[in-house]
Amino acid sequence: MNRRRFLLKSLGASLALPALPSLMASAIGGTSAVQTARGAGTGARRFVAIGNLLGYQTKHFFPETTGTAYEQTPLLAPLWENRRQLTVYRGLDHGLKGGHFAVHSFLSGVLNSEAQNRPHGNVTIDQYLADEIGFQTRFPSLTVGSEGGIHGGCQIAWTKAGVRVPPITGPAELFDRLFVSDPADTQARRQQENRLQASILDTVLGEAKSLSRRVNREDKDKLDEYFTSIRDVEKRLELRQRWSNLPKPQPPFARPANKNKVQDLPLLYELIALALQTDSTRIATLEIGGDFLPQDLGIDKSYHGLSHHGNDAAAIKHLVTLEKYQIEQFSKFVTRLSKMNDGDRTLLDSTAVLFGSGIGDANTHKNSDLPVVLAGGGYRHGEYKRLPAAGANKVPLCNLFVDLAQRMGVGIESFGSSTGRFGLA
Repeated sequence: MNRRRFLLKSLGASLALPALPSLMASAIGGTSAVQTARGAGTGARRFVAIGNLLGYQTKHFFPETTGTAYEQTPLLAPLWENRRQLTVYRGLDHGLKGGHFAVHSFLSGVLNSEAQNRPHGNVTIDQYLADEIGFQTRFPSLTVGSEGGIHGGCQIAWTKAGVRVPPITGPAELFDRLFVSDPADTQARRQQENRLQASILDTVLGEAKSLSRRVNREDKDKLDEYFTSIRDVEKRLELRQRWSNLPKPQPPFARPANKNKVQDLPLLYELIALALQTDSTRIATLEIGGDFLPQDLGIDKSYHGLSHHGNDAAAIKHLVTLEKYQIEQFSKFVTRLSKMNDGDRTLLDSTAVLFGSGIGDANTHKNSDLPVVLAGGGYRHGEYKRLPAAGANKVPLCNLFVDLAQRMGVGIESFGSSTGRFGLA
């Protein structure tokens, strides 16, 4: 049949009538799509990932003793008060090579260069989750990072189309995103866009309903799939209209000024915590590196240059100083979430926080043996777990991503380079 194609690109979806209809018209029903969406707020599962562009000194990071009685190391010392609320992993990685050029695979398990023929490309777990459940909040996800440093720009988040998600680069911009309302003309333009998109959607539904009366039973599966996709777009549109009419939360402090990535890091963590607490988003990423300058911690060296330390003791000492500062801020973030209430539990109980890097050793450009910490999320914590580095019992990091997604209500059985689900308590 010849028929028009309808596109609704601004919602991130393309609604093109398939070769055969798409979902029985009766499945549309009269119930508002908003009513079928999970409500905002208390008890919702959340996910935050923090990545470092240049890795950590694993000899100063990993303990020797596994289990709950693991010893304190120089880089785990800042986490010591929170050790009952987190798990340290060794042996989780993606089995990839590429050095700095493979760091972007930290949350995907897939190299950019090998993503072309994969159904979801090198999409990262944060963006996969944002596509599935992100429309339930004002911001499907927040990506915070840098547009400077080696290889240019934050590399932690990637869409299914293989596009790098540009980061929010400073606390001032993140503050504006969370708390400052758009100008009246911008709001009016968005409301006009929403009305136009709703009109297009109505036309799509009308065309699809007309087709549904002319197809046979063999077409029912494609009809069901298509009407399901329409319902999903309808839900996203109605929720976006809702957010455009709701005021943003009141800011708890004045708009901050951007200083430098070292001084800004605590404030970025605080704003991410507030974004989760106000249910502005349930998914966030933060990448450290780029323009995180040692000079701002009194070290007159290049961060990238230090990472290729050649086992020089002075360079390693500087790196431990830099990395310890970063881990201190992460620990304060964990503490902050643990003190925020989320109904009858804490925000940390509701939020799985992944911390680590896509590079295991920047000095040798090794992407295996990644430093990984998981905090919160309702998991049973308090251990150091060392997993097989190779062989039949090797566990890909993506197996953990499958578990994280399922706990957030996203029913996937595989992701990236996974071989199953990493069963955790």
